[in-house]
Amino acid sequence: MVPLAIALVLAYVLGALPFGYVIVRVASGKDVRGGGSGSTGATNVTRTAGLKAGALTYLLDVTKGIAAVACMLWVTGEPLWLGLAAAAAILGHIFPVFLGFKGGKGVATGVGAYLVMAPLAVLSTLAVWALIFWRSRMVSLASIVATALVPVWVLLWYGLVWPRPGAWQTALATCIGCVVVIAKHRQNIRRLLEGTENRFSSTSKSES
Repeated sequence: MVPLAIALVLAYVLGALPFGYVIVRVASGKDVRGGGSGSTGATNVTRTAGLKAGALTYLLDVTKGIAAVACMLWVTGEPLWLGLAAAAAILGHIFPVFLGFKGGKGVATGVGAYLVMAPLAVLSTLAVWALIFWRSRMVSLASIVATALVPVWVLLWYGLVWPRPGAWQTALATCIGCVVVIAKHRQNIRRLLEGTENRFSSTSKSES
């Protein structure tokens, strides 16, 4: 039980690494939390410090999600514990201890975490995200819908197309982190319902 607890703590710490904050500080001397949505994620980093900084942030945030679940894999391959590690990394990104518990939305970190658990589901999710963003230019809408579909893709790929043991458990495990990510977008959901959500621009002050 102790190794499992250590792996969960490590997953949170990895998720809490504030790459977006550091990249913007180095690139411009600004606090990324002071502009746009106030998020430390790749979307707000792009608005604050440009596309290259945003892309690097996204890559690093994905990597820390991968690392968090990979560490748990050294201890156990049980889907529930892998899902808890993914959720811990996502929570670390959203509520980073290093930045007074004010971070990002957890999408990129979730991509990395679930890439280890269910790569085909993540690739399908990214395709849905890209399609919705291309049509709507709303990062929030694309992120919410794509995140909600992760467990569905898990069941489709690993329960029907290429069945593997534990597909249902993996789908349920991914629900944990997906719920956290969607809950973090509650203000975006409200604005989407009201028809006031902003569309993406690298220079706009959106809340996505």
